[in-house]
Amino acid sequence: MSFSDRLQHAWNAFRNNKDPTGYYEYGVGNSYRPDRTRLRISTERSVVAALYNRIAIDVASCDIKHVRLDENGRFKSEIDSSLNYIFTQRANIDQTGRAFVQDIAMSMCDEGVVAVVPIDTTIDPKLSGSYEIQTMRTGRVVQWYPQHVQVELYNDRTGLRETIILPKEQVALIPNPLYEVMNEPNSNLKRLIRKLNLLDAIDEQSGSGKLDLIIQLPYVVKTPAKRQEAEKRRKDIEMQLTGSKYGIAYTDGTERITQLNRSVDNNLMGQIEYLTRTLYSQLGITENIFNGTADEAEMLNYYNRTIEPMLSAIVEECNTKFLTKTARSQRQALKFFKDPFKLVPVSQVAEIADKFTRNEIASSNEMRAVVGWKPVDDPQADALRNKNLNPSEDAPEPASTRDVADED
Repeated sequence: MSFSDRLQHAWNAFRNNKDPTGYYEYGVGNSYRPDRTRLRISTERSVVAALYNRIAIDVASCDIKHVRLDENGRFKSEIDSSLNYIFTQRANIDQTGRAFVQDIAMSMCDEGVVAVVPIDTTIDPKLSGSYEIQTMRTGRVVQWYPQHVQVELYNDRTGLRETIILPKEQVALIPNPLYEVMNEPNSNLKRLIRKLNLLDAIDEQSGSGKLDLIIQLPYVVKTPAKRQEAEKRRKDIEMQLTGSKYGIAYTDGTERITQLNRSVDNNLMGQIEYLTRTLYSQLGITENIFNGTADEAEMLNYYNRTIEPMLSAIVEECNTKFLTKTARSQRQALKFFKDPFKLVPVSQVAEIADKFTRNEIASSNEMRAVVGWKPVDDPQADALRNKNLNPSEDAPEPASTRDVADED
């Protein structure tokens, strides 16, 4: 490109991105991200928000993919489709695939049910079921109808949250499988939230700066004149405290002052600890999971009792709503996959790699990918064979994992 062409086509984000009228048609502006999931006020004021966030992060750490299965229902290959792109790459203009799944899990924990709505499709879903979904968002169910739901969604065209009515067959309504534990009005989690909010209210009251004093005067205040005299004495002490630099006041030797805002022993903290232990046991969560010191058995119990039911609920509902009967008859499905090597320490990787390759479960290049190394160009590195044994001359050439996938 010549120098004159570079000058003609040069572009700068600040100098060339200006409207000649000085007016931008960008929609409604917000000082905070409007599409972000907002927890309920009672939940935000308690430590339960950290529990929701931990569960949502762990749910999003598992990959959800659009795959093709074999005749035995096993994973065969990944399908390069728009639905797979939504869950693995980007769901909409604001969220990646992982952030989208985390949003789903967070809404499930907070509201008990979340609506996953296709926003942009190639064909109107009311005309045909064979359409491709280009973008999706999560919404809050406002009203339930026999065949429809009223959903509150974020509109990225206007920047506002809008309420629309959609048929149920078009929307994935994903319930929280732990609804009775987390979302029922009298569940342990709701009781814990109420106790924590009550504890916060007591702390705010004790730290509000009030003295809560009772002044015992040396005379009876039953008559109106004595009441006026007592009120005058009370205001006098208030003026002494507020007008003094260090908050010091004086009283008569015959007066007694009793302060009431001292901590009174109650069983509120004991109830909170009991409800927390009960909730953790029902969810399969321990304190070691939060601080990162949980062993393998604790993490396995946590994933099987908490994470796996949520992922199964997401996948099963999306399979029935976003895949047609024809697609399911062609063995298409949404599946979630958990990386089994995420919690494996480095000291055990070598032993696991040896067992996997020696028993012809994984190739050398597949194990190198687990460690984070790039594959080698040697064809033997993609072969499923025991490297500790020398191949015999009469034995057939070992098939690579790629060949096995092509044969399936």
